Amino acid sequence: MENVIEIKNLCKKYSEFELNNINLSLPKGTIMGLIGENGAGKSTTIKLMLNIIGKDSGTVSLFGLDSIKDGRKLKEDVGAVLDDSFLSEYLCPNDMNKIMKNFYNNWDEKLFFQYMDEFKLPRTQISKDYSSGMKMKLKIATALSHHPKLLILDEPTSGLDPVARNEILDIFQDFIQDEENSILVSSHITSDLEHIADYITFINEGEIVFTKSRDDLLEKYGIVKCSKSDFDKFDKKDYIKCKRNKYEYEVLVEDKAKFYKKYRTNVIDKPTIEEIMLIYIKGEK
Repeated sequence: MENVIEIKNLCKKYSEFELNNINLSLPKGTIMGLIGENGAGKSTTIKLMLNIIGKDSGTVSLFGLDSIKDGRKLKEDVGAVLDDSFLSEYLCPNDMNKIMKNFYNNWDEKLFFQYMDEFKLPRTQISKDYSSGMKMKLKIATALSHHPKLLILDEPTSGLDPVARNEILDIFQDFIQDEENSILVSSHITSDLEHIADYITFINEGEIVFTKSRDDLLEKYGIVKCSKSDFDKFDKKDYIKCKRNKYEYEVLVEDKAKFYKKYRTNVIDKPTIEEIMLIYIKGEK
C-alpha cells in the first residue's frame, strides 16, 4: 500500500524536551490518530512535518517528495489545521477568501462559502469575535477549500460541542471515501478517534510507543480487573503494564483471548483507547 507520509528517525531537541527517532508512515486513503499527553510531542511532530520548525535530523516525505525541498509543490496537496492560525483574527471570511484565491491555485470559492453557510459562520464578521468553536470550524473550512489530498490536523475538534464534533467527523470520513485522500489527526478526544481512525499512533515523552490498527486495539487488547492474589499468579511476559487502584489491579494485555485461555480469569474488559493510553502512562511493569 502506498504511503502518503513517511517519517524516518525524526529528531528535535530542546533544553527540556526531546523528540527522539520518530518513525511513522500513513497509508494512502486512511486516517491515523495521534494520541498522547500534553507535551508528549504530538504538536512538535506536526510542526516538523509542516516545516514550521526545523528538525535536527531525520527525514519527512509527503507523497514521496521531500517536505523541505519540495515544499512549494506540496502546499496545494496539504491542508493543515493548527492551534495558531497564520491568518489575522481581524479578517472576516470574505477577506480570507480573497487572500486564499491568490495563495492556492486550487482554491474553491464556492466550496468555501458553502462551508460558511453549513457552519453558520457570518461572512462579514471578523473571526476575533467568533466563539472558539466557530474559529475551529473556520480553520477546517479553509483547510478543505483548496481540495487537498492530505489533511494534517492538530486538535481539530477541540472546543466543539458534541453535535458540531459529529458534523466535523462526518466531513472527515467523507473526505477519505474515494480512498485517494488521507488524514493525520492529533486529538485528546480519543472517543472521536475510535469512530474515524484506521490507525492509532501513541507518543509518550517524545518517543513512539506503538502504531496499531484501531481494530486491534479495541478488539484484541483487554483490561483484566483482579485482586492482588490473582495478579501475583500472572507472568510478567503475559501483560503489558498494570495499574494498582485502591481495591483492585487493572492489567493491560495485548491478546485477551490468549490471556484468558492461559489463566481463565473471570473479568477481561474491552478497553477504550483512553484507558489503554492511561495504563501505559500511569502503569508499571
